[in-house]
Amino acid sequence: MDSPTPDDISAELERLAEEQITDLDSDATDRVRRGRQRRARVATLYAQGKLQSSRDFYHAALVMLYGEELAHWELARTLARRAASLGDPRAWSIIAAAWDRALLARGLPQRFGTQFVRENGRWTVGAVDPNVTDAERAFYGIPPLWVQRQSAEQLQRREENR
Repeated sequence: MDSPTPDDISAELERLAEEQITDLDSDATDRVRRGRQRRARVATLYAQGKLQSSRDFYHAALVMLYGEELAHWELARTLARRAASLGDPRAWSIIAAAWDRALLARGLPQRFGTQFVRENGRWTVGAVDPNVTDAERAFYGIPPLWVQRQSAEQLQRREENR
């Protein structure tokens, strides 16, 4: 069997990323299992040096962003930084989201307010570093903090109306 071409790898990474997003609405047990399989495949391709293009790094970062532990979010941020350095502007928002997830995992305030958390039974953005400006959020493709807070409130209202 021939080894996969760079185009094959790119197509596989794009498929894995699409599956990751599509899978967000599926049954939790199956979603977790499939997510772990996708992350294992991305980690293997990365370790083998198979990621080449900005799109490869972007799609790999997107898969890792939905991981379950700090190492996944740190790798997502690393991959997204590489994608951004290679010219993929979509990667900036993944950098911000992965950074926030890693900070939350360490018990620290988020920088950008990208993650919704439950506090006292309600959805909120939680603690956010007050030194990060909306201009910095905009650089990363993240809406202003007040918009993020409104989104958390909308999520809460949708949940209450179920």
